[in-house]
Amino acid sequence: MSYQVLESLTEVLASDWNALNPSGNPFVSHEFLIALENHRGVGHEFGWIPQYITLRDGNDELLGAVPLYLKTNSYGEFVFDWAWADAYHRAQTPYYPKLVASSPYSPVTGPRLLTLPGKDTDAIQAQLIEASLSHAQSLGTSSLHFLFTDKRQTDQLEQAGLMRRLGCQFHWNNSGYRDFQDYLDQFTNSKRKKIRQERRRAHEKHVEYELLAGSEISASQWAVFHEFYASTFDRKGGIPTLSLGFFEEIGDTLTNNVVMILVKQAGRYVAGAFNLRDKYSLYGRHWGCSEYFDSMHFEACYYQGLDYCIEHGLQRFEPGAQGEHKISRGFLPSPTWSAHWIAHNGFRDAIADFLQRETPGMQHYITELTSHTPFKTIPASNAQPQGTQ
Repeated sequence: MSYQVLESLTEVLASDWNALNPSGNPFVSHEFLIALENHRGVGHEFGWIPQYITLRDGNDELLGAVPLYLKTNSYGEFVFDWAWADAYHRAQTPYYPKLVASSPYSPVTGPRLLTLPGKDTDAIQAQLIEASLSHAQSLGTSSLHFLFTDKRQTDQLEQAGLMRRLGCQFHWNNSGYRDFQDYLDQFTNSKRKKIRQERRRAHEKHVEYELLAGSEISASQWAVFHEFYASTFDRKGGIPTLSLGFFEEIGDTLTNNVVMILVKQAGRYVAGAFNLRDKYSLYGRHWGCSEYFDSMHFEACYYQGLDYCIEHGLQRFEPGAQGEHKISRGFLPSPTWSAHWIAHNGFRDAIADFLQRETPGMQHYITELTSHTPFKTIPASNAQPQGTQ
Protein backbone atom coordinates (compact mmCIF):
# COMPACT_ATOMS: atom_id res chain seq x y z
CA MET A 1 0.00 0.00 0.00
CA SER A 2 1.18 3.52 -0.79
CA TYR A 3 -0.31 6.87 0.06
CA GLN A 4 -0.71 10.17 -1.72
CA VAL A 5 -1.65 13.65 -0.55
CA LEU A 6 -4.23 15.31 -2.81
CA GLU A 7 -5.19 18.96 -2.86
CA SER A 8 -8.60 18.33 -4.45
CA LEU A 9 -11.19 15.58 -4.50
CA THR A 10 -11.53 16.12 -8.23
CA GLU A 11 -8.63 13.65 -8.40
CA VAL A 12 -10.81 10.88 -6.90
CA LEU A 13 -13.92 9.35 -8.42
CA ALA A 14 -16.98 10.00 -6.29
CA SER A 15 -17.90 6.30 -6.40
CA ASP A 16 -14.44 5.29 -5.15
CA TRP A 17 -14.46 7.80 -2.28
CA ASN A 18 -18.03 7.04 -1.21
CA ALA A 19 -17.28 3.30 -1.19
CA LEU A 20 -15.08 4.09 1.85
CA ASN A 21 -18.12 5.54 3.65
CA PRO A 22 -20.66 2.67 3.80
CA SER A 23 -22.66 4.32 6.61
CA GLY A 24 -23.46 7.14 4.21
CA ASN A 25 -22.41 9.86 6.67
CA PRO A 26 -23.08 12.95 4.52
CA PHE A 27 -20.36 15.10 6.09
CA VAL A 28 -17.51 12.99 4.72
CA SER A 29 -19.21 12.21 1.41
CA HIS A 30 -17.54 13.17 -1.85
CA GLU A 31 -20.54 15.38 -2.66
CA PHE A 32 -20.32 17.43 0.55
CA LEU A 33 -16.55 17.87 0.50
CA ILE A 34 -16.32 18.70 -3.20
CA ALA A 35 -19.12 21.27 -2.84
CA LEU A 36 -17.01 23.00 -0.21
CA GLU A 37 -14.15 23.13 -2.72
CA ASN A 38 -16.36 24.28 -5.57
CA HIS A 39 -17.78 27.20 -3.60
CA ARG A 40 -14.70 28.37 -1.65
CA GLY A 41 -15.85 27.01 1.67
CA VAL A 42 -12.36 25.52 1.94
CA GLY A 43 -9.10 26.91 0.66
CA HIS A 44 -6.66 29.62 1.67
CA GLU A 45 -9.34 32.29 2.21
CA PHE A 46 -10.80 30.60 5.29
CA GLY A 47 -7.73 28.60 6.30
CA TRP A 48 -9.02 25.11 5.40
CA ILE A 49 -6.49 23.90 2.81
CA PRO A 50 -7.28 20.37 1.52
CA GLN A 51 -4.58 17.75 2.09
CA TYR A 52 -6.57 14.55 1.55
CA ILE A 53 -4.67 11.38 2.37
CA THR A 54 -5.47 8.49 0.02
CA LEU A 55 -4.18 4.92 0.31
CA ARG A 56 -4.05 2.55 -2.69
CA ASP A 57 -2.83 -0.96 -3.31
CA GLY A 58 -0.62 -2.23 -6.15
CA ASN A 59 -3.65 -2.45 -8.43
CA ASP A 60 -4.45 1.24 -7.82
CA GLU A 61 -7.59 0.35 -5.85
CA LEU A 62 -8.54 3.00 -3.31
CA LEU A 63 -8.44 1.29 0.10
CA GLY A 64 -8.60 4.19 2.51
CA ALA A 65 -8.59 7.96 2.94
CA VAL A 66 -8.53 10.76 5.51
CA PRO A 67 -10.36 14.10 5.02
CA LEU A 68 -7.34 16.14 6.11
CA TYR A 69 -6.85 19.92 6.06
CA LEU A 70 -3.95 22.26 6.72
CA LYS A 71 -5.30 24.91 9.09
CA THR A 72 -4.08 28.46 9.60
CA ASN A 73 -6.63 29.13 12.35
CA SER A 74 -9.05 27.21 14.60
CA TYR A 75 -12.25 28.56 13.07
CA GLY A 76 -15.04 26.11 12.26
CA GLU A 77 -13.65 23.17 14.26
CA PHE A 78 -15.76 23.13 17.48
CA VAL A 79 -13.07 21.30 19.48
CA PHE A 80 -11.68 24.37 21.12
CA ASP A 81 -7.92 24.74 21.30
CA TRP A 82 -7.69 28.53 21.52
CA ALA A 83 -5.92 28.24 24.90
CA TRP A 84 -3.32 25.93 23.37
CA ALA A 85 -2.72 28.39 20.54
CA ASP A 86 -2.44 31.24 23.05
CA ALA A 87 0.15 29.31 25.08
CA TYR A 88 2.23 28.80 21.96
CA HIS A 89 1.91 32.48 21.11
CA ARG A 90 3.07 33.54 24.58
CA ALA A 91 6.03 31.21 24.22
CA GLN A 92 6.78 32.81 20.84
CA THR A 93 6.32 29.45 19.15
CA PRO A 94 4.02 29.07 16.10
CA TYR A 95 0.92 26.94 16.61
CA TYR A 96 -0.30 27.45 13.05
CA PRO A 97 -0.28 25.83 10.62
CA LYS A 98 -1.61 22.58 12.01
CA LEU A 99 -3.29 19.57 10.41
CA VAL A 100 -6.91 18.65 11.14
CA ALA A 101 -8.83 15.52 10.12
CA SER A 102 -12.41 16.69 10.13
CA SER A 103 -15.46 17.70 8.15
CA PRO A 104 -15.21 21.51 7.93
CA TYR A 105 -17.72 23.50 9.98
CA SER A 106 -19.44 20.26 11.05
CA PRO A 107 -19.31 19.24 14.74
CA VAL A 108 -20.68 15.81 13.86
CA THR A 109 -19.23 12.48 15.01
CA GLY A 110 -18.28 10.29 12.07
CA PRO A 111 -15.49 8.31 10.42
CA ARG A 112 -12.18 10.05 9.86
CA LEU A 113 -10.20 6.94 8.90
CA LEU A 114 -12.22 5.90 5.85
CA THR A 115 -11.71 2.29 4.73
CA LEU A 116 -13.03 0.02 2.02
CA PRO A 117 -15.35 -2.69 3.43
CA GLY A 118 -14.17 -6.26 3.08
CA LYS A 119 -10.50 -5.35 3.49
CA ASP A 120 -8.22 -5.51 6.53
CA THR A 121 -9.71 -2.50 8.30
CA ASP A 122 -7.22 -2.39 11.18
CA ALA A 123 -4.21 -2.57 8.88
CA ILE A 124 -5.57 0.12 6.55
CA GLN A 125 -6.45 2.45 9.40
CA ALA A 126 -3.00 1.93 10.95
CA GLN A 127 -1.46 2.92 7.61
CA LEU A 128 -3.70 5.99 7.40
CA ILE A 129 -2.64 7.13 10.86
CA GLU A 130 1.02 6.58 9.98
CA ALA A 131 0.60 8.47 6.70
CA SER A 132 -1.12 11.39 8.46
CA LEU A 133 1.65 11.62 11.06
CA SER A 134 4.30 11.37 8.37
CA HIS A 135 2.67 14.20 6.44
CA ALA A 136 2.45 16.36 9.57
CA GLN A 137 6.16 15.83 10.20
CA SER A 138 7.11 16.49 6.58
CA LEU A 139 5.24 19.81 6.64
CA GLY A 140 6.70 20.75 10.03
CA THR A 141 3.25 21.48 11.50
CA SER A 142 2.83 22.00 15.22
CA SER A 143 0.23 19.27 15.56
CA LEU A 144 -2.26 16.82 14.08
CA HIS A 145 -5.87 16.64 15.30
CA PHE A 146 -8.63 14.11 14.55
CA LEU A 147 -11.93 15.74 15.50
CA PHE A 148 -15.29 14.14 16.39
CA THR A 149 -14.05 10.60 15.97
CA ASP A 150 -16.21 7.66 16.95
CA LYS A 151 -15.33 5.46 19.93
CA ARG A 152 -13.59 2.73 17.94
CA GLN A 153 -11.42 5.06 15.85
CA THR A 154 -10.57 7.13 18.92
CA ASP A 155 -9.31 3.95 20.61
CA GLN A 156 -7.12 3.14 17.61
CA LEU A 157 -5.72 6.67 17.46
CA GLU A 158 -4.91 6.55 21.16
CA GLN A 159 -3.15 3.20 20.69
CA ALA A 160 -1.07 4.88 17.97
CA GLY A 161 0.14 7.47 20.47
CA LEU A 162 -2.32 10.33 20.03
CA MET A 163 -3.89 11.92 23.11
CA ARG A 164 -7.62 11.43 23.66
CA ARG A 165 -9.85 14.39 24.53
CA LEU A 166 -13.39 14.03 25.87
CA GLY A 167 -16.14 16.48 25.01
CA CYS A 168 -19.91 16.67 25.36
CA GLN A 169 -22.89 17.34 23.12
CA PHE A 170 -26.62 16.79 23.60
CA HIS A 171 -28.19 14.04 21.49
CA TRP A 172 -31.57 12.35 21.24
CA ASN A 173 -31.97 8.60 20.95
CA ASN A 174 -35.09 6.90 19.63
CA SER A 175 -36.48 4.32 22.03
CA GLY A 176 -39.07 3.14 19.53
CA TYR A 177 -41.57 5.95 20.08
CA ARG A 178 -44.83 5.54 18.15
CA ASP A 179 -45.36 9.29 17.75
CA PHE A 180 -44.53 12.57 19.48
CA GLN A 181 -47.26 12.06 22.06
CA ASP A 182 -45.78 8.69 22.98
CA TYR A 183 -42.43 10.47 23.38
CA LEU A 184 -43.97 13.15 25.61
CA ASP A 185 -45.65 10.51 27.75
CA GLN A 186 -42.19 9.53 28.98
CA PHE A 187 -41.62 13.03 30.45
CA THR A 188 -42.39 14.23 33.94
CA ASN A 189 -45.60 16.19 34.13
CA SER A 190 -43.97 19.62 34.46
CA LYS A 191 -41.58 19.09 31.53
CA ARG A 192 -44.33 17.64 29.35
CA LYS A 193 -46.53 20.65 30.07
CA LYS A 194 -43.73 23.06 29.15
CA ILE A 195 -43.13 21.44 25.77
CA ARG A 196 -46.83 21.45 24.94
CA GLN A 197 -46.94 25.15 25.76
CA GLU A 198 -43.91 25.84 23.57
CA ARG A 199 -45.37 23.95 20.61
CA ARG A 200 -48.68 25.75 21.00
CA ARG A 201 -47.02 29.18 21.12
CA ALA A 202 -44.84 28.29 18.11
CA HIS A 203 -47.97 27.82 15.98
CA GLU A 204 -49.77 30.97 17.07
CA LYS A 205 -50.13 34.06 14.85
CA HIS A 206 -50.73 31.85 11.80
CA VAL A 207 -47.17 30.53 11.72
CA GLU A 208 -46.77 27.50 9.45
CA TYR A 209 -43.91 24.99 9.14
CA GLU A 210 -42.94 23.41 5.81
CA LEU A 211 -40.73 20.30 5.78
CA LEU A 212 -38.91 19.82 2.47
CA ALA A 213 -36.51 17.25 1.02
CA GLY A 214 -33.65 18.40 -1.21
CA SER A 215 -35.52 17.77 -4.46
CA GLU A 216 -38.49 19.83 -3.24
CA ILE A 217 -36.55 23.02 -2.50
CA SER A 218 -36.84 25.69 -5.19
CA ALA A 219 -34.17 28.22 -6.12
CA SER A 220 -36.13 30.98 -4.40
CA GLN A 221 -36.45 28.91 -1.21
CA TRP A 222 -32.70 28.23 -1.17
CA ALA A 223 -32.08 31.95 -1.61
CA VAL A 224 -34.34 32.94 1.27
CA PHE A 225 -32.85 30.26 3.52
CA HIS A 226 -29.33 31.49 2.74
CA GLU A 227 -30.38 34.98 3.80
CA PHE A 228 -31.53 33.53 7.14
CA TYR A 229 -28.27 31.55 7.49
CA ALA A 230 -26.11 34.61 6.78
CA SER A 231 -28.15 36.80 9.14
CA THR A 232 -27.29 34.53 12.09
CA PHE A 233 -23.58 35.16 11.52
CA ASP A 234 -24.15 38.87 10.93
CA ARG A 235 -25.88 39.19 14.31
CA LYS A 236 -23.12 37.30 16.11
CA GLY A 237 -20.22 38.95 14.30
CA GLY A 238 -19.19 35.76 12.50
CA ILE A 239 -18.45 34.91 8.88
CA PRO A 240 -21.02 33.00 6.78
CA THR A 241 -18.50 30.78 4.99
CA LEU A 242 -21.06 28.63 3.16
CA SER A 243 -22.36 30.27 -0.01
CA LEU A 244 -25.76 30.00 -1.63
CA GLY A 245 -24.08 27.98 -4.39
CA PHE A 246 -22.83 25.44 -1.84
CA PHE A 247 -26.32 24.82 -0.49
CA GLU A 248 -27.81 24.62 -3.98
CA GLU A 249 -25.18 22.10 -5.05
CA ILE A 250 -25.69 19.71 -2.14
CA GLY A 251 -29.43 20.15 -2.62
CA ASP A 252 -28.87 18.60 -6.06
CA THR A 253 -26.18 16.04 -5.16
CA LEU A 254 -27.35 15.03 -1.67
CA THR A 255 -31.05 15.23 -2.47
CA ASN A 256 -32.01 12.33 -0.20
CA ASN A 257 -29.94 13.68 2.69
CA VAL A 258 -31.27 17.24 2.88
CA VAL A 259 -34.12 18.01 5.28
CA MET A 260 -35.20 21.65 5.28
CA ILE A 261 -37.76 23.28 7.57
CA LEU A 262 -39.02 26.66 6.41
CA VAL A 263 -41.30 28.80 8.57
CA LYS A 264 -43.97 30.97 6.98
CA GLN A 265 -46.17 33.67 8.46
CA ALA A 266 -48.85 35.51 6.51
CA GLY A 267 -47.53 34.03 3.24
CA ARG A 268 -43.96 35.17 3.87
CA TYR A 269 -40.96 33.08 4.96
CA VAL A 270 -39.58 34.28 8.30
CA ALA A 271 -37.14 31.49 9.34
CA GLY A 272 -35.48 28.29 8.27
CA ALA A 273 -33.58 25.31 9.70
CA PHE A 274 -31.25 23.13 7.65
CA ASN A 275 -30.55 19.48 8.47
CA LEU A 276 -28.75 16.56 6.87
CA ARG A 277 -29.56 12.89 7.46
CA ASP A 278 -28.13 9.46 6.75
CA LYS A 279 -29.59 5.98 7.20
CA TYR A 280 -29.76 6.25 10.98
CA SER A 281 -29.46 9.86 12.13
CA LEU A 282 -30.63 13.42 11.61
CA TYR A 283 -28.11 16.22 12.04
CA GLY A 284 -29.26 19.77 12.75
CA ARG A 285 -26.79 22.25 11.28
CA HIS A 286 -27.95 25.78 10.44
CA TRP A 287 -30.71 28.16 11.46
CA GLY A 288 -31.70 31.71 10.82
CA CYS A 289 -34.69 34.05 10.98
CA SER A 290 -35.77 37.53 9.92
CA GLU A 291 -37.86 38.23 13.02
CA TYR A 292 -38.67 36.73 16.40
CA PHE A 293 -41.69 34.57 17.20
CA ASP A 294 -42.19 32.96 20.60
CA SER A 295 -40.76 29.39 20.70
CA MET A 296 -40.25 29.27 16.92
CA HIS A 297 -36.59 28.27 17.27
CA PHE A 298 -37.46 25.30 19.48
CA GLU A 299 -40.16 24.15 17.06
CA ALA A 300 -38.11 24.51 13.87
CA CYS A 301 -34.80 23.22 15.21
CA TYR A 302 -35.93 20.52 17.68
CA TYR A 303 -39.59 19.47 17.65
CA GLN A 304 -40.02 19.32 13.88
CA GLY A 305 -36.82 17.25 13.73
CA LEU A 306 -38.04 14.92 16.46
CA ASP A 307 -41.31 14.43 14.61
CA TYR A 308 -39.32 13.60 11.47
CA CYS A 309 -37.07 11.09 13.25
CA ILE A 310 -39.99 9.27 14.86
CA GLU A 311 -41.97 9.16 11.60
CA HIS A 312 -38.99 7.90 9.56
CA GLY A 313 -37.56 5.53 12.17
CA LEU A 314 -34.25 7.36 12.59
CA GLN A 315 -32.31 6.32 15.67
CA ARG A 316 -30.51 9.54 16.59
CA PHE A 317 -30.88 13.28 16.35
CA GLU A 318 -27.79 15.43 16.82
CA PRO A 319 -29.01 19.05 16.85
CA GLY A 320 -25.56 20.68 16.88
CA ALA A 321 -22.85 21.70 19.30
CA GLN A 322 -23.39 22.94 22.87
CA GLY A 323 -26.69 23.99 24.46
CA GLU A 324 -27.64 22.79 27.94
CA HIS A 325 -31.17 24.05 27.27
CA LYS A 326 -31.60 20.99 25.02
CA ILE A 327 -31.69 18.65 28.05
CA SER A 328 -35.21 19.66 29.10
CA ARG A 329 -36.37 18.79 25.58
CA GLY A 330 -34.98 15.26 25.71
CA PHE A 331 -31.49 15.73 24.26
CA LEU A 332 -29.25 14.14 26.87
CA PRO A 333 -25.50 14.63 27.48
CA SER A 334 -23.46 12.45 25.13
CA PRO A 335 -19.69 12.06 24.93
CA THR A 336 -17.69 13.21 21.92
CA TRP A 337 -14.03 12.52 21.28
CA SER A 338 -11.00 13.87 19.52
CA ALA A 339 -7.36 12.72 19.31
CA HIS A 340 -4.27 14.92 19.21
CA TRP A 341 -0.58 14.63 18.29
CA ILE A 342 1.71 17.46 19.42
CA ALA A 343 5.16 17.75 17.86
CA HIS A 344 6.85 19.88 20.54
CA ASN A 345 7.98 17.76 23.50
CA GLY A 346 7.37 20.43 26.12
CA PHE A 347 3.94 21.40 24.86
CA ARG A 348 3.04 17.74 24.42
CA ASP A 349 3.72 17.14 28.12
CA ALA A 350 1.82 20.28 29.13
CA ILE A 351 -1.23 19.40 27.01
CA ALA A 352 -1.15 15.80 28.27
CA ASP A 353 -1.25 17.16 31.83
CA PHE A 354 -4.13 19.47 30.90
CA LEU A 355 -6.12 16.59 29.39
CA GLN A 356 -5.47 14.43 32.43
CA ARG A 357 -7.12 17.08 34.57
CA GLU A 358 -9.84 18.09 32.07
CA THR A 359 -11.16 14.55 31.49
CA PRO A 360 -12.46 13.84 35.04
CA GLY A 361 -14.10 17.25 35.04
CA MET A 362 -15.86 16.49 31.76
CA GLN A 363 -16.92 13.06 33.04
CA HIS A 364 -18.44 14.72 36.13
CA TYR A 365 -20.15 17.32 33.92
CA ILE A 366 -21.79 14.60 31.78
CA THR A 367 -22.92 12.64 34.84
CA GLU A 368 -24.24 15.70 36.64
CA LEU A 369 -26.23 16.95 33.65
CA THR A 370 -27.67 13.49 33.02
CA SER A 371 -29.24 13.69 36.47
CA HIS A 372 -31.37 16.58 35.18
CA THR A 373 -33.16 14.39 32.65
CA PRO A 374 -36.77 15.43 31.89
CA PHE A 375 -37.80 11.77 31.64
CA LYS A 376 -39.58 9.85 34.38
CA THR A 377 -36.85 7.25 33.94
CA ILE A 378 -33.77 7.61 31.75
CA PRO A 379 -34.33 5.79 28.44
CA ALA A 380 -32.32 2.57 28.14
CA SER A 381 -30.23 4.04 25.31
CA ASN A 382 -29.03 6.79 27.69
CA ALA A 383 -29.05 4.94 31.00
CA GLN A 384 -25.28 4.61 31.21
CA PRO A 385 -23.46 7.83 30.25
CA GLN A 386 -20.34 7.00 28.29
CA GLY A 387 -18.22 9.77 29.74
CA THR A 388 -15.66 7.38 31.19
CA GLN A 389 -15.01 5.63 27.88
